[in-house]
Amino acid sequence: MSKRILFSSLIGAVALGGVAAGGLALASAATEPTLKNGSARYVAPSEGSAGSLIYTVDVSDDSGIRDLKVLAWPASSKLDPTEAELLWAEGAKCQDTSDKTTRCAYTLKATKQEAAELAKGTWYVSALATAEDGDTTFVPRAATFDVTR
Repeated sequence: MSKRILFSSLIGAVALGGVAAGGLALASAATEPTLKNGSARYVAPSEGSAGSLIYTVDVSDDSGIRDLKVLAWPASSKLDPTEAELLWAEGAKCQDTSDKTTRCAYTLKATKQEAAELAKGTWYVSALATAEDGDTTFVPRAATFDVTR
């Protein structure tokens, strides 16, 4: 066999190997969690019941969802939380709706006295979703709601 044919065969094998490896890498590329259909609502306390903030969202990932951390904060505070800060936030309660999607709900109750101390106006909800494979998605302003009296 001539050196030219052997060299061409080696180049072809390397090229095919590279294409195959690239295809495998693309096929197994992990996706980050996605948050869809999120909404937040504040209900002021009344004589007979506590007030509440309720944030709901559909969270999806190809590996499943491990948890969702949530933090509500007033726009007037100029806080702007980071992903690292949300690691310590409260978790939402999540229920699987399919292999890859989870419906999460975060509820925070407020007594009449607690609600009176809340800043009036626009509030934001920040969310940090963590997938079963460890991938995360941080959404600094996942939802907006208004606190009224």
